[in-house]
Amino acid sequence: MSLTPEQQLRIDLAAVFRLSAQLDMHEAVANHFSAAVSEDGKKFLINPKWVHFSRLRASDLLLLDADNPEDGLRDDVDPTAWAIHGQIHQQLPEVRVVLHLHPVYTTAISCLADPVIPPIDQNTARYFRRVAVDTLYGGMADTESEGKRLSALLQGKQRLLMGNHGVMVTSGNVGEAFDDIYTLERACRILTTAWSTGQPLKVLSDEVAEKTAQDWEKITDFSRRHFEEMKLLLMKSDPSFME
Repeated sequence: MSLTPEQQLRIDLAAVFRLSAQLDMHEAVANHFSAAVSEDGKKFLINPKWVHFSRLRASDLLLLDADNPEDGLRDDVDPTAWAIHGQIHQQLPEVRVVLHLHPVYTTAISCLADPVIPPIDQNTARYFRRVAVDTLYGGMADTESEGKRLSALLQGKQRLLMGNHGVMVTSGNVGEAFDDIYTLERACRILTTAWSTGQPLKVLSDEVAEKTAQDWEKITDFSRRHFEEMKLLLMKSDPSFME
């Protein structure tokens, strides 16, 4: 039986939750992923309030409407999820998938006085001049105005390093979004490991870093295939995410 686009989107997003838990990129029962369902981007799927990533199923995902304020008042909707994801799907219709989380290494970089990712290898170079940075952390992001502010910072960028907070990755599809956050966390892990040696970093030239970043942008099919392979492994080990 063929799946509807929404059903497939539910399964794919549920897989990202499970994989993020397996990869230790979750934050207990916090953080949220969303994916637009409607053409205008305003109707979107998102995880319910305070359910652990490791047990989320496709059928658990909530369908919300960014144009309906009542959806933000539901008991099963986290106010921070509504504030951030509701506004992004409201303000940026081209964004189809939003992953917001607090992975250890990426969040550690966000806590530096100068939160940048210098290009020291192929992974870090993927993000050369391609990450917006927010340095105005002011507490829990649970207001419409804060959601609008974060949305504005994403103009022209797909990633937002949220100072003293975490990270936001956006994309046009689930597979590319998953590969992006996977590689970003790996890049920050490589960077912090290199820094931990106490030796100077050998930073790539701007020319090489830019060429590498552009090369990454040419292989979106690699990103989607990475996700499909990870999803296949998940289906073999625990297919309950598809329910």
